[in-house]
Amino acid sequence: MTDFRQHELLADEFERHRSHLRAVAYRMLGSVSDADDAVQECWLRLSRSGADDIVNMSGWLTTVVARVALDMLRARRSRREDYIGTVLPEPIVSIPDSDPDPEQQALLADSVGLALLVVLDSLSPAERLAFVLHDMFALPFSEIASIAGTTPAAARQLASRARRRVRGAVPPVDSDLEQQREVIAAFLEASRNGSFQDLVAILHPDAVFRIDAGGRTELARAPVHGAEAVADQVLARGTPMARFARHAMVNGSAGVLVAPAGRLLAVLGFTIVERRIIAIDLIADPQKLARISPR
Repeated sequence: MTDFRQHELLADEFERHRSHLRAVAYRMLGSVSDADDAVQECWLRLSRSGADDIVNMSGWLTTVVARVALDMLRARRSRREDYIGTVLPEPIVSIPDSDPDPEQQALLADSVGLALLVVLDSLSPAERLAFVLHDMFALPFSEIASIAGTTPAAARQLASRARRRVRGAVPPVDSDLEQQREVIAAFLEASRNGSFQDLVAILHPDAVFRIDAGGRTELARAPVHGAEAVADQVLARGTPMARFARHAMVNGSAGVLVAPAGRLLAVLGFTIVERRIIAIDLIADPQKLARISPR
């Protein structure tokens, strides 16, 4: 068999695992572009090493992409020390009644709720690795330990700490899409009308409003907490833009795009509990919006 044919077969084998690797990387990194970079690095390492000595291709690839993602997380934490404002995940967005292309369909399959990704982003890199690989992909702690450079018992402890953080911070959300859309429609109507009381009524008392403006100083804001404070912020900043809002799916839940004249300015994700909004995540980082078509 020629080297070219061997390379083709290796590439075909890798493509069979791509969606799984992308799902692992997205949950580890919370960024579509970073996940794609991690998967590409995984392919480069496979193409350099070859498959002759690999007994379990899926396990080998998962280990490699997890190690790459772990290194990226560690490097990212040091860069974020100088980041201005809140950092939110890169959203995965679809427009109702549109026909996504194959790449978009793959992205949608990789989606996980923004609320969970925000909490995962607060974990240490090792905790996130252990939680994602064990709780989401059922990898044994012995394999996780080899990736993290620790013992299986320590890997188990990392996952346990992460699990407690996730359970304490991610509420049981309303999963009915129609109810989500009704709540968001009421939110948008109150925003357009400038109705403070109506906004407070639709917001959970513990509501939080987070904005990721891509580190731009003039737009960066610390998270706002409490229904009244969030309503004030929405009316101060969002009323002029509310008329340009349109419904979308954001990471598997009902959300909103703001796109005046077809120019995407922001994506809003909502976390809804008992028909009230407990979290609003506004993503206005141009780099995180670059993949999204508002049409």
